[in-house]
Amino acid sequence: MLPYLDDSAAFPDCETALIEPDGLLCFGADLSTERLMQAYARGIFPWYTKNEPIMWWSPANRMVLFPEQLHLSRSLQKAIKKHPPTFYINRDFDTVIKHCANIPRKDRGTWIHPEMIEAYTALFLAGHAFCLEVEVNDQLAGGIYGVKVGDVFCGESMFSLQSNGSKLAMYGLCQYMLQGGIKLLDCQIHNPHLESMGAQLISRKKFLAYLT
Repeated sequence: MLPYLDDSAAFPDCETALIEPDGLLCFGADLSTERLMQAYARGIFPWYTKNEPIMWWSPANRMVLFPEQLHLSRSLQKAIKKHPPTFYINRDFDTVIKHCANIPRKDRGTWIHPEMIEAYTALFLAGHAFCLEVEVNDQLAGGIYGVKVGDVFCGESMFSLQSNGSKLAMYGLCQYMLQGGIKLLDCQIHNPHLESMGAQLISRKKFLAYLT
């Protein structure tokens, strides 16, 4: 039976997560800043849609990107040279997360509903979450937000308003990570788009080692 957490209960061991659906660990609790940081420090993240209970996940294999291994296509490299992007860190978290929430999704609808926006905005105000925006020709092109835990940046979502907007955001984020000594970008689950940029799957055990 899937464990239920009340507001004071500790997370179960990640190795007890379900095989199908992959990584579902438990449900319940809340989205307080303290609870979310407990989760991220243990390699756990919330993912659920509106009107569902809060569900917590820790997949058996984790999609990650080492910033020094970011792959940029030739066409993207040319675009960067022709129209150099400008990056902004923590300029407007509210704009970034709301653009991410408005992305049309075919599968489950958005998981970035008002409760999640409120929770991650609180994380941002507490100094745990941050965002990056990218402008091309003085126009907003894309952005990304996530949570920093030690030497790991846990990417939550990104958006694109112009061609290559999200790829440019990834490029800017990786440059920022390299400068700041952040070793790993957590992409959570497999994504062909991220795989084409150099992301790879590693085991849960190996991922947790980076957190500790």
